[in-house]
Amino acid sequence: MENPNSLSKVQAFLLGLQHVLAMYAGAVLVPLMIGTALHFSATQLAYLISVDFFCTGIATLLQLKKTPITGMALPVVLGSSIQAVLPLISIGSTLGLGAMYGSTIITGLFVILISGSFARLRKFFPPVVTGSLIKIIGLSLTPIALQNWGGGNLKAAKFGSMQNILIGFTTIAIILLLMKFMHGFIKAIAILLGIILGTITAYFFGAVSIQPVLGASWFHLPRPFFLGMPTFSWSASITMIIILLTAMVEATGVYFALSDLTGQKLEQKDLARGYRAEGFAVVLSGIFNTFPYSTFSQNVAVVRLSGVKSKQPITPPAC
Repeated sequence: MENPNSLSKVQAFLLGLQHVLAMYAGAVLVPLMIGTALHFSATQLAYLISVDFFCTGIATLLQLKKTPITGMALPVVLGSSIQAVLPLISIGSTLGLGAMYGSTIITGLFVILISGSFARLRKFFPPVVTGSLIKIIGLSLTPIALQNWGGGNLKAAKFGSMQNILIGFTTIAIILLLMKFMHGFIKAIAILLGIILGTITAYFFGAVSIQPVLGASWFHLPRPFFLGMPTFSWSASITMIIILLTAMVEATGVYFALSDLTGQKLEQKDLARGYRAEGFAVVLSGIFNTFPYSTFSQNVAVVRLSGVKSKQPITPPAC
């Protein structure tokens, strides 16, 4: 399973789908939190989530192939950075959406410019530092995970009901049992099977409706500056730069975790290309009115749990 050539196209597709579903909640959470806090309309939220996934794909592609400028050729998945949620809400509510996206573009350009210099600081970020940062971010998301387990909406009448708890427990139990007792490819897609079987369980409880999916349009083309043209504020830009520097430290931990898993040694120039790819992704997010992108730690866990250490499941054949 660790050899890319051992994966059929169907296996690679299923493993790729597992990566998508593992990062789905995190990818949707950021636009929902920011859009709700800034009172976006239903149309704006629909656009926001749609274009966020589009930009997530582009951002991930920037990391998957080494070029002279970008890419680490590691199974890195990027998504909207949770660290940026509160600062962006503050900027958007006080200075307007234009300042929010203008500061994002400035921050992306800053990351691109300092990528080479930041890569030289790797000795100041030993595993105990980067690992601790990733752990802190993970722990900070625990209340959100528990809220989602309870039903998502704290004000809902069924929040925390035995039905919701049972569905969540069933999903977790399926994943753990498959990881414990299955072998080979079934074990590799334990997370995917847990999500699918958990969703089927929720459907029989009446907790899943596919009507919104059936009623949605098949295509939603991204449009630059759909929600507003960028404006530039020094205070907003400095705030976002500080947030993205933190995300870069987290990314360093993710890069080295994947390096250890895949056995691919990282050089200074590899780190610089990785940071630079994230910088371009952040600029892209500002242009298309989404939010800054950074590495997703949960997808490192997917690589670890599945045992498939190649980038084939998340890489188009052309790459």
